[in-house]
Amino acid sequence: MSTWEKNIRKVTPYIPGEQPKAPNVVKLNTNECPYPPSPMVDMALNGGNKERLRLYPDPDASELVEAIADYYHVDYNQVFVGVGSDDVIGMAFLTFFNSDKPIVFPDITYSFYDVWADLFQIDYVTKPLNHNFEIVKEDYIGENGGTIFPNPNAPTAVEMKLEDIEDIVKENQDVVVIVDEAYADFGDVTALELINKYDNLLVVRTYSKSRAMAGMRIGYAIGNEKLIAALKSVKFSYNSYTMNMTSIDAGVAAINDDAYFREVVAKILKTREKTKDKMSELGFTFTDSKTNFLFVKHNSIRAEVIFEQLKKRNIFVRYFNKPRIDNYLRVTIGTDEEMDKLYQALKEIVEQEKAD
Repeated sequence: MSTWEKNIRKVTPYIPGEQPKAPNVVKLNTNECPYPPSPMVDMALNGGNKERLRLYPDPDASELVEAIADYYHVDYNQVFVGVGSDDVIGMAFLTFFNSDKPIVFPDITYSFYDVWADLFQIDYVTKPLNHNFEIVKEDYIGENGGTIFPNPNAPTAVEMKLEDIEDIVKENQDVVVIVDEAYADFGDVTALELINKYDNLLVVRTYSKSRAMAGMRIGYAIGNEKLIAALKSVKFSYNSYTMNMTSIDAGVAAINDDAYFREVVAKILKTREKTKDKMSELGFTFTDSKTNFLFVKHNSIRAEVIFEQLKKRNIFVRYFNKPRIDNYLRVTIGTDEEMDKLYQALKEIVEQEKAD
């Protein structure tokens, strides 16, 4: 090994869901929205002044911040935006998790959390979900250097009660508590109503799921203005121009079209509930999903077998070869047509396994 190689920071990277290159696939493995963005986004992208692209974008992304603040009825100084919620959360790790105590997050959760912790050399402890894949709030009450968890959780799709979230925030007021609400638009609970009550709470959201804009990379955080000011200080010390003009324009257009947003969410929820019925008929069990995906297990066929058989049929779902969840699949809710293809393929796989 060369001398310089010894000084390289070694981190095991996050591995995202497979992005198949083949045409005509049914892609249900990365929790993207199956519908296009708002028509207002198309108008913003095609009607914009391209001459502006020679200039640096507004480092504060003021138009987007104002639009988000107006939508959620919060102050401008309570909103921070970034290049997807991954960027926002990574910045939050770097900003808030700097004590000599370990941070805390679930053992089964978004697998980027431990990557960020390792990258930024933050000590951490994971807390096991219970047998129903629920977060146990008591595990997060006590001495720690900060806490983060998604609600609803991923990949389990289980939603936590608001009163339990509040207990965690209330009992950890000496550190920052981050609630990752990437999937909250598909559920019943949001911690946003607590941000003016607790100055240590940061709620993070994304345009990637319910607003159908994963390709634009827009995420945001809402919290006490002191938290937001701290995030901005770290961001501007690292890279002032993270949000490009096109994303800013598209993000403003998307959040201003609330009717379209609600229509898309309603369609996904309707298909989700139909999918639960169909999966039950095929012998699957699953958690009570409050997300745009199901976390499923078949009563007799191993998840890995189903995963590989579906892949042969150009249908992609997510398989996690990890302890406790290695017999589960995460299945994104697609269009009704995509889900019909999935049902037919699963029916064939189940019948074949029975015949064998």
